[in-house]
Amino acid sequence: MAYSRIPPEELAKRIDHAVVRPSATLKDVEAGCLEAKRYRLRAICVPPCYVERAAELLKGSGVRVCAVVGFPSGYDLPAVKAREAEIVMELGAQDVDMVMNISALKSGLYDLVLRDIAGVVEAVKAREGVVKVIIEVCYLTEEEIHRACELVLRAGADFVKTSTGLGPSGATIEAVKLIRSVVGDKAGVKASGGIRTLGQALAMLEAGADLIGTSTPSAIIEEALKARRG
Repeated sequence: MAYSRIPPEELAKRIDHAVVRPSATLKDVEAGCLEAKRYRLRAICVPPCYVERAAELLKGSGVRVCAVVGFPSGYDLPAVKAREAEIVMELGAQDVDMVMNISALKSGLYDLVLRDIAGVVEAVKAREGVVKVIIEVCYLTEEEIHRACELVLRAGADFVKTSTGLGPSGATIEAVKLIRSVVGDKAGVKASGGIRTLGQALAMLEAGADLIGTSTPSAIIEEALKARRG
């Protein structure tokens, strides 16, 4: 598909609205849920403490509730992440965006990284959910990105996600292309972090992303609608 001509309605179905900054309030999450419903976005990504409220607001809307787990550092013990994933699923989440243990990966503790991801995958898949693994590309070398993607595939997760959006930088075209080259059609790719315009979103899709994570979905969709009107 020529993504420059993607209909706004289809673009919306590829967007996860992110309301996860440390200063986000319950009112921000509630407003984000209304925005997600209005534009019929794929999902809204929220902190665990607001999953239940988001699920209540979005019930029957078709918008998925996504919870972050191990956010934003990924340091939590595997058992803690797995239990957190279980709880948010019980509260109404349908997706879990978990942060890989970045430190463990960079330390070469690959068995720990694999066990960490696999525990969350098991918890979420038991409830028919979707798991995206945030590898935080800004901290990784190309070789480390490659290894992270391989571990995500081995653990059975559904997507590799570029970034939390809270690191020194977010998604890049180069990182998305590299991730896609490793996962092929065995997993999806979610580009997230610093994507605020239609042009940036389309560039990520062209590079190989399936989903876009952004805190400014309305600006992107409105720009797409304006472009269609000419």
